Amino acid sequence: MLQQTQVDRVIPKYKAFLKKFPTVRALADASLGDVLREWQGLGYNRRAKMLHEAAKEVVVKYDGKIPRTYIDLLNLRGVGEYTAKAVRVFAWNEPEVMIETNIRSVFIHHFFPNKVVVSDEDLHPYMGEFLDKKNSREWYAALMDYGSYLKKTFPNPSRKSVHHTRQKPFKGSDREIRGALLRELSKKPLTPKELDMLPFQNRRISAQLKRLIQEGFVTLRKFKYALSD
Repeated sequence: MLQQTQVDRVIPKYKAFLKKFPTVRALADASLGDVLREWQGLGYNRRAKMLHEAAKEVVVKYDGKIPRTYIDLLNLRGVGEYTAKAVRVFAWNEPEVMIETNIRSVFIHHFFPNKVVVSDEDLHPYMGEFLDKKNSREWYAALMDYGSYLKKTFPNPSRKSVHHTRQKPFKGSDREIRGALLRELSKKPLTPKELDMLPFQNRRISAQLKRLIQEGFVTLRKFKYALSD
C-alpha cells in the first residue's frame, strides 16, 4: 500500500484491510471484488489484484506461510526486487541492500552533493558499507524517516537519480477513468448507459472498460458490468 501512496492515507486503509482479511488465507479466499472494495481510495488497483493473486500462491505453494527467501518472494505475483528485500528486512530483520526513493535521497544528499546525475549502482557500495546487519529493520526505518525530512527541507535529492521519473498528472488521465469506474462498480453492478453518465468521453469509458475486462478486474453479466468474483 505504501508504494506510491502517502502514509497518512495508508494507515486507516491498512487497518481496515487487516480487519477484513486478517490472514493470508482469508485474503486468498476472498473474491477480487471484495479486495478491490477494501482497496478503494488507495489507487493503482493493480497492486490489490497482484496482492490477491500472491496470497493465493502463498496458500497453494507454502501452506499459507509467507516464504522467507529472497528468490521465493521474488517469484510471487507482483513482487519485485525492492518488495522482496523489504519483506525480508521489515518482517524478519534480515540484512539486505535495498533502495526506495527516501533511502536514495539520503545517500545522494550525503555522498553525492555536487553530482548532477547519480545511478543506484553509485549508491550500492555506500549502502553495503553502512548497512546495520544486526538491526536492519530499525536502520531502514530511520533512513526512510530521514529521507522524508530531507525532501521537505532541501530540493528533493532523488531528482538527481537517473531512476527518477515525474508522475504524470492524474486529472483527465486513463488512471482517473479506471479509478472512477472501479469506484462506481464497487457499489453495485451498472449498465453501460449508467456508466456513460460519468464525466468522461464515452469512447474513453468504453476503452477502459474493455481493458478492465481483459485484465480480469471487471465482468459483463446480464448486460451489466460488475467487479470480478
